[in-house]
Amino acid sequence: MTQEERLRQIKQMLNKENHLSTRKLADYFKISFDTARRDVVRLTATGQAIRVHGGLVAIDRSDVPNFLMRSQIDSPVKTKMAKMAQRFIHPNQCDFIGPSTTLKKLCELICGADLQIVTNSIDNSLALMQSKLPSVRLLGGTMDKEDRFNYSVDSLELLHRLSFNTAFVGTSNIRSDGIYSAKMGDSELIKVACSRAKQVVVVAEKYKFDNQNTSPYMSIPLTKVDVLITDLPLSEKFQNSFSPKTQIISVLRK
Repeated sequence: MTQEERLRQIKQMLNKENHLSTRKLADYFKISFDTARRDVVRLTATGQAIRVHGGLVAIDRSDVPNFLMRSQIDSPVKTKMAKMAQRFIHPNQCDFIGPSTTLKKLCELICGADLQIVTNSIDNSLALMQSKLPSVRLLGGTMDKEDRFNYSVDSLELLHRLSFNTAFVGTSNIRSDGIYSAKMGDSELIKVACSRAKQVVVVAEKYKFDNQNTSPYMSIPLTKVDVLITDLPLSEKFQNSFSPKTQIISVLRK
């Protein structure tokens, strides 16, 4: 059994039991304790569970963990992905940065850069307030308190009048036809922002390609993605879902 197959089973077990010990995983899968520990590290490092002494616990019982819960997990993998995304930030640009725990880390990294950022994310804007630059436009509207973003028809109309060098967006689920969001307002804003950008950069861990969470709203088709930044190398099947021109970057090795 491959690690990917074990990780899927572990997540199913967590949905039922909420807490699993490393020793129990080693015994259940008949693998060494060190191998089980690496499985625990992989799940927790990518924000799919919370590491505790002796094992791991489920983030919560919902299909898509909310932003605050995800942001409390200190993930070195997300930091690596954010640093990779930073390479696509250049002075004097006007960029859109959507809600995402990884993109929040990107905002922390670019404080002091001379550019303009448009965002609908409360946490992105707070991260960008730590220095005078970059300049920030926070889109207004009704606040989604669970996932901490604003949405309004006025914001959609404003986005239609803007032009971005790059749109940086996250996602809760990726399928063969596009990237998906759990909330319709989030999906609509991403769709419009990407349509107004010369380049679209998507950040998404590999597990988002085959998770079964409830994310019914497609933001953009995969053919519109210029750059995908992920953690682990994708299978040939997943790679073929994108345009041949899409640059796929993984920050970890298998």
